[in-house]
Amino acid sequence: MVLVNPQLADNIGMAARAMANGGLFHMRLVAPRDGWPQERAFFVSSGAQRILEAATVHATVQDAIADCHRVFATCPRPRHVVVNIRNARAAAEDLRTINTAGQRVAVLFGPERAGLTAEDLARADTLVRYPLNPAHNSLNLAQAVMILAYEWWMAADATPPRALHTNETQVATRESLENFMGHLLDELDACGFLRNEAKRPGMVRNLRHWFTRGEITEQELRTLHGVVAELSRGRMIRGRPEKP
Repeated sequence: MVLVNPQLADNIGMAARAMANGGLFHMRLVAPRDGWPQERAFFVSSGAQRILEAATVHATVQDAIADCHRVFATCPRPRHVVVNIRNARAAAEDLRTINTAGQRVAVLFGPERAGLTAEDLARADTLVRYPLNPAHNSLNLAQAVMILAYEWWMAADATPPRALHTNETQVATRESLENFMGHLLDELDACGFLRNEAKRPGMVRNLRHWFTRGEITEQELRTLHGVVAELSRGRMIRGRPEKP
């Protein structure tokens, strides 16, 4: 990650924090406005100090990318150029492929106020755009780094996109669910809730849809069994007859 002419120590530190979140650890700084190192950057980096300690400082973009095989550059509005363009997700996938091939690739991020110059962009073989709200397409430096760092991480992450956390229980089987439905319907018949024979099938279907719509767990079914069992004991509250 090459930060070109970064202006604020806070943004450098938060960019390092974003890089660490995404598993990126090599930062290069090109002519930071207020010099380097900067105590404030270390203060806001939230545990990513090692990235800042290892960061190298370069006088020019050319010096910062001299040992790289490929150069990407973030650019909100490329104009009058014929060049490869990627969104952040596609760029991260390409970066993974390049890295796997044993090649070194740099990603240029411009200064907060003006972004990269035309000369800086001309040194890149691929431009990276973030398709955001066209009416407000404005990111600070750390945010821009965070988006690409996130996509870099996700390009190799195997976490399922959707999951149900069941803690120490598990999703109930259909057999368990049917056992509960039998228990519930027996008690509803006994108390007279399903006494309307014409409406009974529809009411049963509604109850069944209610419990089968989601991924109810075994623990939740055990709790519901307990609820139904207590209700079936009759109209008693703590040993006293319930008022009609």
